[in-house]
Amino acid sequence: MALRGVRVVELAGLAPGPFCGMILADFGAQVMRVDRLGSRGDISHLGRGKRSIAVDLKQPRGAAVLRRLCAGVDVVLEPFRSGVMEKLQLGPEILQQVNPKLIYARLSGFGQTGRFSGVAGHDINYLALSGVLSKIGRSGENPYAPLNLLADFGGGSLVCALGIMMALFERTRTGKGQVIDANMVEGTAYLSSFLWKTHKVGLWDQPRGQNLLDGGAPFYTTYRTADGEFMAVGALEPQFYELLIKGLGLNSAELPNQMSVADWPEMKKKFALAFAKKTKAEWCQIFEGTDACVTPVLTFEEVAHHDHHKERGSFISDEEQGVSPRPAPLLSSTPATPSFRRDPFVGEHTEDILKEFGFSQEEIDQLNSDKIIEIHELRANL
Repeated sequence: MALRGVRVVELAGLAPGPFCGMILADFGAQVMRVDRLGSRGDISHLGRGKRSIAVDLKQPRGAAVLRRLCAGVDVVLEPFRSGVMEKLQLGPEILQQVNPKLIYARLSGFGQTGRFSGVAGHDINYLALSGVLSKIGRSGENPYAPLNLLADFGGGSLVCALGIMMALFERTRTGKGQVIDANMVEGTAYLSSFLWKTHKVGLWDQPRGQNLLDGGAPFYTTYRTADGEFMAVGALEPQFYELLIKGLGLNSAELPNQMSVADWPEMKKKFALAFAKKTKAEWCQIFEGTDACVTPVLTFEEVAHHDHHKERGSFISDEEQGVSPRPAPLLSSTPATPSFRRDPFVGEHTEDILKEFGFSQEEIDQLNSDKIIEIHELRANL
């Protein structure tokens, strides 16, 4: 796999950090998650392919354990607010002094500097501060966050993983690590570059929810079908729009021009009436194989069973029969090989990891006795 041999220490946190770590693990990195003693583990359930070591980092001896680990790894991934790691004597200045090749990835909400760097937040707050939230929502309604996907996982996890990849590549030329200041506000803002770059060309002139790509256009939105399901329409180009009109059984000669914004509300009503006459399955049969850009809105229960996904193997099942998306992108020579095992228990691999990093059995026993570390011993079910 592409990241085979890369060793990563991931400090346990909420969703963005765990997903970033899972991406690295899926593509071959050895990811060691550092959990708190007595914690419930990764409540985000994004521990695939990782091992767990439980250490009390608030204890000086626990911090010393982590420093020994970081002396022998390639990447540290930490999800805390600015200054937290420094208080624990685990900041990049200390760790990179011992290991100059270390890539220190800091994934936070607001970044390492600035007036918001020390305050709490969640996806919706980062999305709001990035400016993107102001663009999302139906006409006449409040802005709404599209789940917690954009800031947490797009602007956070994925952008941080990209930063780690670039730092690993740059290290092959210089031999030196670096600090990555990845944060969800700026990552999300960067994802929205298209909105900024097209701001002056008329794409966003109308109020929220009344533009070409935000649900305002009748040919770029969703419609309810006769059975209460939904179809998604994205027929932007004229030739695709004509196929949409044909599939709906409408006469284009009797309709306003596609780009007549003033007629869009009335056009939406016509399209809604048409879609309401048939079921989702019937519309799929009508539009399948065409370039009308009309697709079913698949539920989580349906998506893994869709023929296209089955043909590509786009979804996988783990040993507990849990279904999830296959890692992307698909590399031709070194594709991801995700683990099919369950997520690790807190402290399940504490002893093994410490031995790998040169800790003696006597040291491990003493740390365990003094509650600096936690060892989860699996017991067979009799």
